[in-house]
Amino acid sequence: MRLLERQQALDSVLAESRNFWHPQPFRDVRPDWCETHPALLEALNALSDEEVVRLNDDGLAALDLIARYQPDLADLAALAALPERSRVPLLAHGPHWCRDIPGRKREQIEAFATTARQASAPVIDWCGGKGHLGRLLALQWQTPVSTLEIDATLCAEGAQLAARRNLPQEFVVADALTATEWPCGGQHAVALHACGNLHRRLISRGVAQGVVQFDVAPCCYHRGVDIVYQPLSAGLSTVLTRDDTRLAVTETVTASPRLARQRDKEMAWKLGFDAYRREASGLQAYKTFKPVPAAWFREGFETFLALMAGREGLPVIGARSAADFERQGWQRQREVMRLSIVRHAFRRPMEIWLALDLAAFLEAHAYRVELGVFCARHLTPRNLLISARRV
Repeated sequence: MRLLERQQALDSVLAESRNFWHPQPFRDVRPDWCETHPALLEALNALSDEEVVRLNDDGLAALDLIARYQPDLADLAALAALPERSRVPLLAHGPHWCRDIPGRKREQIEAFATTARQASAPVIDWCGGKGHLGRLLALQWQTPVSTLEIDATLCAEGAQLAARRNLPQEFVVADALTATEWPCGGQHAVALHACGNLHRRLISRGVAQGVVQFDVAPCCYHRGVDIVYQPLSAGLSTVLTRDDTRLAVTETVTASPRLARQRDKEMAWKLGFDAYRREASGLQAYKTFKPVPAAWFREGFETFLALMAGREGLPVIGARSAADFERQGWQRQREVMRLSIVRHAFRRPMEIWLALDLAAFLEAHAYRVELGVFCARHLTPRNLLISARRV
């Protein structure tokens, strides 16, 4: 399927199914679809706790479940499926080039390098940190690399690593959002997990400057979005708020059992406090949480509730009442996890829509564009690669 055709079809489905993915069960006690699709709600409530965990993690299985009750979504999984990129094996670079890189990060970098295509042009490594990706590409392609990074300390450390291998890699200390000299025409721009406006800036300015090739793995699409996401490409019907855009990156590599238990407890306690705040204030509308210090979750719920109430200017209650709100919190946590299956089913389609926005923009500006998967999900769920060569 051509990119534009896929984009238009996916845009249409997402625009028409907004009532499923826009409400946030943590905030909205009962999303509207609970009334319009009672059979789906009944099916979710009948799930075991183990099935709830699996379906929140497995978007394809969640989509399959929802499509039984909303047939218009039957094609969504296919629209969100992308091919794996073909690979070119890495040359042998010895054991020392990666000795300072954490294991999973190293595997991501190597996967990116095997699926990006050399353009016989100098490389600009955008928001490259210590330049690990740029260093590997300089080794692999034997081409000059400029790594742009805002942190001068990271640049200095990266320059030392490049010097050990006598590589043609320079470091530029600059803010990618305001740099006027980068990227340059004739360069090959690469970016591994540049967030939000950083990757959008690279693509929009790179097109204007005449970058000959892009290999970009986007990340954190919500970064830099104020209220509503502003697409680069034209003619789209789907409207995303900042929180909608954040949905695309809420999928993570499966957490350990300990971290999963901690996540569940934090959600339940916040929901318990939310129930207390609604009752104590008489206001049923959701109020956004300020960041909660991790230390506040280390004591009992009564202490947590007292700290939260004190911060919000609400009266402190006794142990018996606190226990009641803790029970309410855990009950709501179970409900939220079930209702969230519906919203989480749209994570990957939403991410594909955002990546297609970038890809379609490039295609409209005379680039031949491919969109695919560059590594396995267990390495990073942010495994999409936009590869575009100027025609």
